[in-house]
Amino acid sequence: MVTGANDMISIVLADDQALVRAGFRALLDAQPGMTVVGEAADGAEAIALAGEHRPDVILMDIRMPGMDGLEATRRMPPGPKIIILTTFELDEYVFEALRNGASGFLVKDTEPTELIQAVRVVAAGDALLSPGVTRRLIAEYASRAKRPESSLDLSPLTDREREVLALVGTGMTNDEIAGKLFMSPATAKTHVSRTMMKLHARDRAQLVVIAYESGLVRPGWA
Repeated sequence: MVTGANDMISIVLADDQALVRAGFRALLDAQPGMTVVGEAADGAEAIALAGEHRPDVILMDIRMPGMDGLEATRRMPPGPKIIILTTFELDEYVFEALRNGASGFLVKDTEPTELIQAVRVVAAGDALLSPGVTRRLIAEYASRAKRPESSLDLSPLTDREREVLALVGTGMTNDEIAGKLFMSPATAKTHVSRTMMKLHARDRAQLVVIAYESGLVRPGWA
């Protein structure tokens, strides 16, 4: 669900540590326009709460007992945007999480202001792919990620859309793409939107996955 400026952003917290959930709830419930509608201690509970409350955003710990966050993200019904909570020791799961449907990820010890901004960004329909650390992690771990057996078909795209997809895959924002291809930011945004539509991509995060898995972008490219 894409929320407007005046809409309440509903959130589900999925983490097996009650103290972590309590901290996140206190922080997010205190923000204007945000409300935590449910808490889950494992992936199965997160899926059940998503079906019950239809939240805009789920903060999903990647390592939980029973069904972990990676599997829960893969099984999640359409609708909620998922932010994976991870640690630097678990970065190898990031690319798989994006492939499975996550809109981005945060390190668990992120600053409160960054967490709040992340929820707003993802609820608005964007992906958490702009920070430099995210670009480096995606590039590094894409080379280790499992490859699908069948190649992805990019034939519906125009040459310009393929260029745009490649730049999205390196982590560029619409403004950066516009500067690189000498077009207006509005035009760049239009190309990104058309590319998502033609490739049936959920969001910008999935475009990054497609760019790597199709071979259009190679790990380590900048």
